[in-house]
Amino acid sequence: MTHVVLSLGSNIDKERNIANAIGDIRKAYGVIEISPIYETSSVGFSGPAFFNLVVGLHTEDSVTDIRENLRSIESTAGRIRGPKSFASRVLDIDIILYGEQNLLDQGYNIPRDEIEKYAYVLKPLADLYPLLIHPSSGLPISRMWEEFDTDGQTLTMVDFPV
Repeated sequence: MTHVVLSLGSNIDKERNIANAIGDIRKAYGVIEISPIYETSSVGFSGPAFFNLVVGLHTEDSVTDIRENLRSIESTAGRIRGPKSFASRVLDIDIILYGEQNLLDQGYNIPRDEIEKYAYVLKPLADLYPLLIHPSSGLPISRMWEEFDTDGQTLTMVDFPV
């Protein structure tokens, strides 16, 4: 079984879409671990605030199979993929870690570079898995968070039952 970590975000009907996505991920993978949820300002564009969190699970599925599953969950939520990368999202789910593997040379953005760029990915990851070692940097996630410059990136933990 491979330990997989997903990043989830939504800023369109975010309460419903995040709750439904967590339910769909549970149905597909069974027991999951869920970080606190943070409300974050949009990055790279002007738009409504996002809910962001990470979810951990264990599976024997390949990265390709997981991606197909996640795209199906996103589509069910009403996501339509378009050329804009920084835009409002009904639902965005990314594989950010696939075990201890670095799959960059295989054409996957895993470990996801957003871990090192954005507080909305790194902080929930540090909350859930502080002792986890980042496959590329070799640093514990907690240390990466301690050294992270949050300048211009707002995070507010929200009380949202999942």
